[in-house]
This record gives sequence, C-alpha cells and structure tokens, in this order.
Amino acid sequence: MTTSPTPTDRQPGLAATVGLYTAARVGLVALVTALLLVAGVPFLIALLVALIVALPLSMVLFRGLRGRLDAALNATRERRAREREALRAKLRGDALAEPTAEEPLVASDEPAGREADRGQQ
Repeated sequence: MTTSPTPTDRQPGLAATVGLYTAARVGLVALVTALLLVAGVPFLIALLVALIVALPLSMVLFRGLRGRLDAALNATRERRAREREALRAKLRGDALAEPTAEEPLVASDEPAGREADRGQQ
C-alpha cells in the first residue's frame, strides 16, 4: 500500500518535470553550440554537432532528471489507470466506484470533449 505524499515531500508534477528536463537538454545544446562558436566553427555546423553531441552527454549528465521524469510518468500512468477503473466501475454500477479515503479521485488531464478510452477491443 502506498501512502499519499505530504506537502513537504511531494514531488513536482509531470509538466514541471518534463519542462525541467527539456530546459536542461536545450541548455546543453546551447552550451555546446556556444563553445563551438567560440572555437571558430560556423553556426550551422556548431548547432548540428551540438545536437549530436548533446544526446549522449545528456544521458550521462541528466541521469537524475531522467529518473525523476520516469517516476513522474509512472505516477501519472498509475493515477490515470485508477481513475479509469473507478469510472468504468461507476458506469457498470459496481461498488468499486466509491472513492476511498486513501486515494481520492482527482480531475484528469484529458480534454472534456475527448472520447473515453475503450481499452483493447
């Protein structure tokens, strides 16, 4: 059984984690590009080389950020699966539809006009 995070140890949400990881990757490309420009390499070549070099560098340098991103993705996936199962149970009329005190249902990230996920049929 998992415990819900308290406000003091709560991890940042998925959007914040994705934004941070993206900013770090773009920053790394900009840094490598700037270093190559200082070395006298033309801008377009420096940018292309920086894109190629930044990928393996980011794998090593941003290992912690990737772990946080993976954890945020897993938490979001689990929360949405619980919400989907609770909604399906509610639509079937099962007793599972009642939210528990441990895991209250929260609004989903899905747009309101989008059709419900029907699973694999």
